[in-house]
Amino acid sequence: MSVTVNGTVAAGWEPVREAFAAFAAAEPHSPEAQLAVRHHGLTVVDLWAGEDTDGDTLSGVFSVTKGAAHLVVALLAQDGVLDLERPVSSYWPEFTGHGKERLTVRQLVAHGSGLIGVPGGFSYEEVADDAVLAARLAGAEPYWEPGTAYGYHAFVIGALTGEVVRRATGRSLQEVYEERVRAPYGLDLYMGLPPELEGRWKPVEMAPTPAQLEALASGGPLPELLKVAFNWHREPRMDLVAHVNHPATRAKGPASAGGIGTARAVAALYAAAVGGLDGRPALLKPETVADVARLHTPGQDSVTAEPDHFGLGFETQPQVGPEAFGHSGAAGGQGFADPVTGIAYGFTRRRFGLPGGLAPENGPLTAAVLEVARGLG
Repeated sequence: MSVTVNGTVAAGWEPVREAFAAFAAAEPHSPEAQLAVRHHGLTVVDLWAGEDTDGDTLSGVFSVTKGAAHLVVALLAQDGVLDLERPVSSYWPEFTGHGKERLTVRQLVAHGSGLIGVPGGFSYEEVADDAVLAARLAGAEPYWEPGTAYGYHAFVIGALTGEVVRRATGRSLQEVYEERVRAPYGLDLYMGLPPELEGRWKPVEMAPTPAQLEALASGGPLPELLKVAFNWHREPRMDLVAHVNHPATRAKGPASAGGIGTARAVAALYAAAVGGLDGRPALLKPETVADVARLHTPGQDSVTAEPDHFGLGFETQPQVGPEAFGHSGAAGGQGFADPVTGIAYGFTRRRFGLPGGLAPENGPLTAAVLEVARGLG
């Protein structure tokens, strides 16, 4: 379809605009997407396309939120407030039973607890409330022995790590994020959307293509652990779009998949993390950056079957390089930092396509960004 690409790119970054335009033109529906890139802290790409999306449009970013949550954990570990090698139970005494008392904070953050859900699942209101999730999970039986395997804790990792943050600091993860990261940099990436910004919010929309529907229908039964992790073992099965658009999700900002934001903010978050922003130094020291990007989970993810999936909570970025780290979101969004090239990347889309997860257009978009950045040296 014919789609107008809006926004700007810095001189030399025109190939990224061309790649974004090619993606937008190939979409069967209006893409409702945003792309922002910073290079050594400076905005070099700020683009959007869609009938009802501009550069300031706020919408649910699903698990791109996890990047902000893991940044909080990394900051607190860097400060010495959290000891990653201590047992979780030393901060959170109720976190016991079934081997959970032996799990370290590092193993928890790297998706090793086995507490991917509970029998019967969670309601939309429960998934929106990290404190409720943490209370339900504290005494639950894991789906594997903690620390012996890993698997994507899709809806609960932010609640689990957030409870450790709350016990160590007396503040919720959302409060620490607001004070240490979001407010100082003025980021339009919220864990809990302020009511006065509701006018800028627009819902995520579902518009699968016939080919996507056919592929989904022919994919066979879903693995049991995948159903548990995505709250699809409940009746009725959780609708991911209904979750991210739910008023409780917007209000409470669950740290696993409840953030509301823009691509500009995602790129700025990662720029602030590794290289500094607006005259401020980098949030993370080089040794912390190396630790969060380092592969923590060799082997296959027990939930998604992805290989070598996680660093310290963040997803590894093999398409970028071993020093890069970031996180994708169910609607197709992506954010990452690459300290080697100085790139901070943010991509969001309101048009959710099945089956979900990292959208394929991130491949050519990322390739175009890296080609320019590497050419600049």
